[in-house]
Order: sequence, then structure tokens, then C-alpha cells
Amino acid sequence: DVSKDADVEAMVAKAVGAYGGLDFAVNAAAIEFEVDYLADLAEDDWDRMLDVNLKSIFLCMKHEINAMLATPREGSAIVNIASTNSYRPQPHQSAYTASKFGVLGLTKSAAVDYAPRGIRINAICPGSIDTPMLRGAIAKRGRDPQEVADRLSLIGRFGTVDEIAAAALWLCSGAAGFTIGHALAVDGGYLSR
Repeated sequence: DVSKDADVEAMVAKAVGAYGGLDFAVNAAAIEFEVDYLADLAEDDWDRMLDVNLKSIFLCMKHEINAMLATPREGSAIVNIASTNSYRPQPHQSAYTASKFGVLGLTKSAAVDYAPRGIRINAICPGSIDTPMLRGAIAKRGRDPQEVADRLSLIGRFGTVDEIAAAALWLCSGAAGFTIGHALAVDGGYLSR
């Protein structure tokens, strides 16, 4: 459970134990379930969204950074998954949007603090990526998937998880060695409108 400190600490320790250190991390846990206006959102739903989408990023970075500093290696990098909602909110997603704005804030703040110590921290802002979470949100709202793809990308299709993985790999690679505190949109051009 990435919203529990002890679980995250154990996860990072297991990786360090298995591999002798931690060089790279991608923090990608997220949920999305809102269909109501902010004034109708239950406090428990707000807390759950922020715990999974934002607190988890804090906890993961906390333990990942400590592990990276304990066995410093050149080129260490962390990538956090934010969202195009970090820039352009969708209707009825106030808690999700707040959580993803927070991911960008944590990413940029940590980048400022840890770049001088050899850890590059960046974020990816996925657009509409073809995942069970996206398909579930579309179905819950009774929308046509192609209409959503046409509205949320310039090329009329959803992105793939492989496209997000490729961006994360690049941000962790030496090719991105001068990229720090950046939010990379992988969104089919959605934010360019």
C-alpha cells in the first residue's frame, strides 16, 4: 500500500537488498473515480484520492531519495507520474486534479533540493492513455471512447502505456542528463490547444 509509510519503506528496502542500491524510480500509483462536483465530494473520497495519488509520491520519494543518498551513484533519477490535469482540469475531478497539481509541486521542489546532490527528479504528464482506469472513467460517464480520444488528443487515439514507459526510460537515461524539474507532456498534443 503506497499510502502507508511502513509499506513503502519495506518496498524500497527490498529493492535495495535485491540490487545493492537504487538508481532509478518511477512513481505511478493513481486512482480516479470522481463524477461529482467538489461540493458533493465526500471527505473520505477526498482523503483516499490524495493518499493514493499524492501522499504516495511523497512517501516513495522520501524513501527512494534516502536509498539513493546512502549509495550514491552517478545518474540517479526519479520520475513521478502527474497528469495533463495538472495543467488543464477536466469537469468533476477536483480531488484528482488537486492531487496531480501536488505531484508537480513535489517534483519541482524535490528537484531543486536534490539536483545538487546528484538526483534528477522529473515528471511525466500523461494525457488519455489506454488503461483500465481510463476505460472505466469513460464507461462510468457514459461517453463514447472515440469521441473522448478525438477530444483529448490531436491525433484521434489514446496513448499507450509503452509510450509512457519510453518517456520514463528516457528521463532516467543519461540522454536526459540536463533535464531536471521538468514536466514532460505525453498527451497526443492535447495541451498544445
